[in-house]
Amino acid sequence: MSQFLRPALAALDPYVPGEQPQDKSYIKLNTNENPYPPAPGVMEVITREAVSQLKLYSDPTIAPLKRAIAEQYGLMPENVFVTNGSDEALGFSFQAWADAEHPVTIPDISYGFYKVFAQLFQVSPKVIPLREDFTLPVEKFCGAGSMVVFANPNAPTGIALPLSEVEKIVASNPGHVVLVDEAYVDFGGESAVSLIGRYPNLLVVRTFSKSRSLAGARIGYAMGDPALIDDLERVRNSFHPYNINRLSMLAGVEAMKDTAYFEDCCKKIMATRQRTAEALKALGFTMTESSTNFLFAAPPALSGREYYEQLKDRGVLVRYFGGSRLSPYVRITIGSDEEMDVLLAKTREILKEAKA
Repeated sequence: MSQFLRPALAALDPYVPGEQPQDKSYIKLNTNENPYPPAPGVMEVITREAVSQLKLYSDPTIAPLKRAIAEQYGLMPENVFVTNGSDEALGFSFQAWADAEHPVTIPDISYGFYKVFAQLFQVSPKVIPLREDFTLPVEKFCGAGSMVVFANPNAPTGIALPLSEVEKIVASNPGHVVLVDEAYVDFGGESAVSLIGRYPNLLVVRTFSKSRSLAGARIGYAMGDPALIDDLERVRNSFHPYNINRLSMLAGVEAMKDTAYFEDCCKKIMATRQRTAEALKALGFTMTESSTNFLFAAPPALSGREYYEQLKDRGVLVRYFGGSRLSPYVRITIGSDEEMDVLLAKTREILKEAKA
């Protein structure tokens, strides 16, 4: 780093994304991407004519995509905020409602960007440990006296809270924003979107990256009371008013409209998840109950790091986090059936060698 970097930024511990290696071809089961392509309509709207319009700025109101999202969830466009990936929605939320005098309450094991944003924006986080079984202690988030941020289902554990427990947290914090990060909710969780009309302090953040197969398009969105959305628009328009490019906007509208394709992809991923979980358990793995497009699993006979490294040597990437509580585990993205068959075959090889 240079001598000019502010001390507060020099002390940052940045978020570390999943590996995107270029040295050879891997089966990538480390970044929770969807194994299926985007909806067919996406391919049809990304035309030469659409590309030619990249010479023009995109619509700063993002109106077509807001309408498509609102229609899908029975909301009004003024309930919807659209961002360059859901990380931008999270970052703008920290900027809008938290600072050195206004803390935020987060789980200790969850999406890593929560702690990074707290550090970046000089917010004092109140970090609540998960229980020994990695479940969220709901009672410790009730009446928190601060903004509350948590993922449901959680990452990397994959565990989902029932909607009734989410509502307890929202209802008990009427004076503070409760942000529910639903990046993985389409794979078996219960969405809190139905609560938006009843709780003006609730913000639900979601993404097109997982269930709608648009990780490379970088589209996220938040849904909540119009006053909350206005707060976020104030931040966005003070920083990045053209945050959604023309092609991503077209792709997002089509992906949101094709409900049948979306539901079919989610069903296939959940079926593959179940089959893979059963096979890994039969091999001696322990794991949490997943409501996501990944498994949080601990192999027998070797550490999480050893399993990760040996899989990588065999051309399969999974995610290893480390840390005292996470070190036995890896996070395994659910790929196609063929990809998961390779994972299982390589796993059997590794376990056979470990026993030799």
